[in-house]
Amino acid sequence: MNRNHIPSLDDLRAFEIVARLGSVRAAAKEIALTHGAVSRRIIKLAQEIDVTLFERKGRGIRLTVEGEKLAKATTEALALLSTTLTDIKIPHKMSPITLSCERSVALHWLIPRLSVFQDANPTIELHLSVGGGTFDFTTDSISLAIRRMDFPINPDWIVEPLMQESMGPVMQPSMVSRFQEGDFVALASTTRPDAWEKWRAGHKSTPAPSKTLFLDHHFLIVEGAINGLGVAMCPKVLAVDALKQGRLVAPYGFSSDNTNYALIHTNKSTEDDQFNLVKDWI
Repeated sequence: MNRNHIPSLDDLRAFEIVARLGSVRAAAKEIALTHGAVSRRIIKLAQEIDVTLFERKGRGIRLTVEGEKLAKATTEALALLSTTLTDIKIPHKMSPITLSCERSVALHWLIPRLSVFQDANPTIELHLSVGGGTFDFTTDSISLAIRRMDFPINPDWIVEPLMQESMGPVMQPSMVSRFQEGDFVALASTTRPDAWEKWRAGHKSTPAPSKTLFLDHHFLIVEGAINGLGVAMCPKVLAVDALKQGRLVAPYGFSSDNTNYALIHTNKSTEDDQFNLVKDWI
């Protein structure tokens, strides 16, 4: 039989359901047709292929040998067709890529750049998780991490340097003269309480602040500096955008603290093309 002689799909579907349920009445209920409509489809199919598909068994029916063969083939064909239609109607959804990043770096460096990446790669589902210090890829359910390299890591992980860490005082442009006169509040993060002391050790000619205000995170002291609360001793990466926009200035520049930020991942991750796009973008 050539393809032009393949029976109606509706007739084959009705036959497959009757064969599977063993009852015309049950099949009619499943496909919302009358008992007579289903019977006519079965008769039409049998006549078209010139094969007896069912035979009487008491008050019911049962498949003939030929009917069993056609029922098996029809079930398999319909299952394959259903799977294929699902695949082409619903695009394959990749597992989301979860990036773990220190909170301050995420807020002041990563997020401002994220929309450009998402616009260019709309099919990549990138989740952002904030966190610092040690982590575990499996238990924390993350794909890659951005960290300041000031703690030991698993030697089997891949570490790709991103940028050198450097610190310096940043302030509103109008705050420069007060800074030089020592009439300013030093903003410091509790995560690096000795940052001002270390910086002033290398800049002995600068005056001491009138007082020091400690906040919980670097992103808070950056926001404090932007809003005139004081002068923040912060990493350059957190102030780079505000410096470009003129909202902050760094009259003394930034000094390296001999650490760096890195992108950390495992060998297995690089087998994923979408992961590599995210990694290359970072």
